[in-house]
Formats: sequence, structure tokens, C-alpha cells
Amino acid sequence: MTEPLILTIFGVTGDLYRTKLARSLYRLYSEGLLPEDFLIIGFARRPFTDEEFRVLTREAIENSPPRLSINNKNNSVEEFLEHFRYVQGNLESEEDFTNLGQLLLKEDERQGICTNKLFYLATQPSLYATILQNIATAGLAIPCVPKSSQDTTGWTRILVEKPFGKNIEEAERLDEMLGELFGESQIFRIDHYLAKETVQNILTFRFSNNVFESLWNNKAIERVHIIFHESKTVGTRGGFYDGIGALRDVGQNHMLQMLALLAMEPSKDMSADTIRAARAAVLEQTHLFKTDRGGGVVRGQYEGYLQESQVGPDSQTETFFRVILGVNNERWKGVPFELESGKAVAEARVSLHIYFKGTTKCNCAISHSEGHQNILTFDVQPNEGIRFRFWFKRPGFHSSVEPQELSFNYARETNMEMSHDAYERVLYDGLKGDQTLFTNTKEIMAEWRVVTEIIDTWQSVPLTLYSKGSRAEEIV
Repeated sequence: MTEPLILTIFGVTGDLYRTKLARSLYRLYSEGLLPEDFLIIGFARRPFTDEEFRVLTREAIENSPPRLSINNKNNSVEEFLEHFRYVQGNLESEEDFTNLGQLLLKEDERQGICTNKLFYLATQPSLYATILQNIATAGLAIPCVPKSSQDTTGWTRILVEKPFGKNIEEAERLDEMLGELFGESQIFRIDHYLAKETVQNILTFRFSNNVFESLWNNKAIERVHIIFHESKTVGTRGGFYDGIGALRDVGQNHMLQMLALLAMEPSKDMSADTIRAARAAVLEQTHLFKTDRGGGVVRGQYEGYLQESQVGPDSQTETFFRVILGVNNERWKGVPFELESGKAVAEARVSLHIYFKGTTKCNCAISHSEGHQNILTFDVQPNEGIRFRFWFKRPGFHSSVEPQELSFNYARETNMEMSHDAYERVLYDGLKGDQTLFTNTKEIMAEWRVVTEIIDTWQSVPLTLYSKGSRAEEIV
């Protein structure tokens, strides 16, 4: 990427920029993955100067975990910060967006070329509709017209954070608005879990190892368990979290996307359109898995949640959920997909577990003749890797059987300094225009249909209170 770029980040003084975006942008810069001529504009309400914005960015970089780049081309933070400017603006003011548009136009005139423009919505989701409307009013969504057929500059793209809407009706309105302003090729709906190395590896692992793909069906797989556990409470996010809850916060996006990757059919190629269509097809076939427990739905709230800052005193927002879903197609008919997520539970981890059906016969002692189950696990965090449990005979005169693991660990087996954070990948793919790791309209709407079915079902399910630090299996 050599063409001039202007990246505008709305809500730049917020937590997302401080904790993720600033250091990700610097990492891309340090590896020479940004064009030589780029401008990063921070847009927010606070009365910052350019220098104060640069100080904020410098502190965010310096406070980030140490991760060295092996092939640094540009490693000066000060040189990096020379590309930063700040625009004070109210996200609800049409006039402020018009002023931003004039600044972008002046930059084009200075360059003598139509620069590429990327807009990043790093704000509260409740502001998305207002921001999109103001972008339209100011004419910012209209790409420049290239001066010749050889001119590859002038594209305009938008990166939108999750959650995409609060319900299916709101998601449809937002999507309709986005569709009126931008073409689908310009819209990048972020689910940063798709950009995590282990999640990306699900498809590679499946389709590059026939020993597993040939067994990837209901004849060999008994059940699938997707876990998204957090040991922390909502902390300072009470105002955002209350009324959203665990299901909308991580279930509607991260967890259903991981389910789609596990369950999708092989794609004819690796193009973004093909892979996204395959994910959408699975999600459109996903429904609640009916069980004797009334759909297998559990919803809980940790004790003390009502006392968190900006949480309603009578809030029924769930901080824990467990649902059992099924994919209604020939490959997966009858296989339960259990999704489980909670805050303030005993152990923080994100993992996917595929339980293969147990053996019917065992060349072992009578005491060990029960079925022995193989389990394939994708560990997304904290220890990224892949594990496979198998069974073998313990050395000795007796036919005792015990489990062992074959495993691959990213930190142990690869140079983690060379790997990229999920937000680095999100930004880089946005610059390249690669939409593979971003969700499309069909996926979003299919996810919301599943979530709506769950919410309609659990209206009659009482909210279970659980102690902070509880084990997830104790919450029933």
C-alpha cells in the first residue's frame, strides 16, 4: 500500500483507542505496513490540541505490553506521531462533520491527489446512527473520482465496531442506513475474534487435515462446547453493559461466528465472498436445540451486579448464559452446540471443544471398558493453541488405559513476536480491502435471528444468582 491515506477515528479519546488502536497502528507503522504518506485524525468532543492528542497516543503505546518487531523499518514513536492531528467535534453536530469534510478536502488539495479515506467508529453503538447520518450530510461517504483509469486512489471505507444494533429491528435499520451510504465492498463490520490467530486456524486445521475433516459430522461427533468465560466483573462498563447483557455482548457475534467456522461447509475457494457466504449459510440453519430442559437455556447474574456503577437497581440483565443450539442440515443434525459465557466466573478462558463419540470396544481391562472419548480443543485465550486428547496403555503388566494429549501451543512453537494482535489484522485488512474476517449483512441478520429466538424463549426462564468466582458448571 503506497497511496496516501487519511484515517479518521471517531471517539478517539475512548478506551478502545487507548487500549487497542493506538498500539496496533504503531505496530503496523513500525513494520512498514502503513503507506509513507498517511494522516491519522482523531475526532472527539474533548478540547484537545494536536500535541495533547499525540501525548495521549504516546502514553497508550508506552503502556502497552512489550512486543518487539523483528523487521522494524520505522521505529521512532516521535516520527510516527508527526502524522497525527486532532479535530474537536461533537458527534451529534452536522456542522462539525462539515468542518471535518473541509479539512479532508484541503488535504486532498495539498496532496494534489484523491487520498484513500478510512473512517473508524470507535464510539458507543448508540451513536452509530447519528454518526452515519452526519457522515452522509457532510458528503464524507462519497469517494473521490479517480483522475484516470490507472489511478487506484480515492476509495472510501468504514469500519464499524460491534455490537451491530441492540436487536434485530435496530440492526436492520443500521444496515439499511449503511447500505444507502456505502456499497457492501466499503463496509467492514468488525468482529475482532475472527482476526485472532487460533480462530483463523480453525478452517486451516479442518481443511488441511483430512484425518479430522473426514470425521467432521454427526456420525463421529457427539457434541460441541464453545466457552467464553471472563473472571472480571463489568467494572466501569456498567452503563454500556446494562440492557445489553452477555448474550448480545459476546454471544450474538464472537460465539456465533466461532460456531459458524466450526460448522460451515468447505468453500470452493478462499475468497472473502465465498467464505462469508458459507458462514452465513450455517447461521441461517442454526436454531435452539430442543431438549427435555425446555431448550437448554440458563441465564444468570452475579451477586453484586446491581451495585455496579450505572446499573439499574432492578436490572434483569444477564451476566451469564448457557444455550444449546443445533444446525439443521445433513452434516450436523442431532449434534448439540452448547454456548456458555459469563462474567465474574472462576477462570477466564475462551475455548472450543469438539467431543468425538466414545469407543464401543476397548482392548483394555474390564474396569476400563467404558467408552473412551477423544476431544479436540481450540484454545483462543489465554494460552493460544490446539490440543487433542487420545488414549493409550499405561506401561506395566496390566491393561490400564489413560489419556494423553497431542498439542500445539503458539507461544511455545512459534515466534509470538512475529504474530499480530487481532486489531492489527482488523486495521490492516481494512486498508487492503480484504473483507474475509468481517461479517456481511446475511451473517448479521442470521445472528440476530438466533439471538431473538433465544431471548423469546428465556423470557420465562428465571434469573439465577451466582457468587463471584463460581465455576460455570455450578450455575444451573
